Amino acid sequence: MDFLTLDKQRFANGKECIFKLTGFFSSLTAFVLQIVIASSQCWRLWVFNDNIVKFVSFGLWEAHYPQEFNVSGTVIKMLVHTPINSNWTISTEYQYAQNLMVGAILMKPIVLVCSSMAIKISYMKYPYVEMQIYCYKVSALVMCLSGLFTFVSVSWNHIVDLYGQTTLDFPPDFPVKKEDLIMKYFTAVFPFGILISTMSLFGAIFFVSEISNLKLQSQEKARCASKLTKQDV
Repeated sequence: MDFLTLDKQRFANGKECIFKLTGFFSSLTAFVLQIVIASSQCWRLWVFNDNIVKFVSFGLWEAHYPQEFNVSGTVIKMLVHTPINSNWTISTEYQYAQNLMVGAILMKPIVLVCSSMAIKISYMKYPYVEMQIYCYKVSALVMCLSGLFTFVSVSWNHIVDLYGQTTLDFPPDFPVKKEDLIMKYFTAVFPFGILISTMSLFGAIFFVSEISNLKLQSQEKARCASKLTKQDV
């Protein structure tokens, strides 16, 4: 009987540990993926009817395109990197995508610090439950905001690029003109961004679940303490 009780206790402790770590690792994974998507070169992919530049791939801060150069009679194709700066006509949705992705990335360390603090407190001899709940509340809120920022940035960029009319335009010295644009391709940034937003939402759900669990444990301890007090009386 004692072995059965011990096994149940170990199972409960293992389950609790998994829930604590799942939220943390969800936020860590979403953080890494947000950095990857922010540095991606494929936020937009435009094809042009031009002999020099066939297509241009857009990152959030750089444009990339292959260009052929004639070097001593030998044709060499190179990938050219051009920063998207004040010389460009940067569209509203592109500016928001840049700012929102930076904001989403900067939020994630807050989640990692708060969730780590909550986990560390839970393993103390006398854990401070209210502090754990506060850390998880901050983590859940910031995770939701970070996921929302990612969702808005990738969705707005995708909708305006493929179904709307973007004002993004090249500087005068760019080797191809926007008027030569003939096709826009769907890129992996949109589904990838939706995946990151979903992971952020799941992480927030795990944090909220942990808050509910801590409140139930606190209430149970309060009831036990009340019963013991009545028995002593």
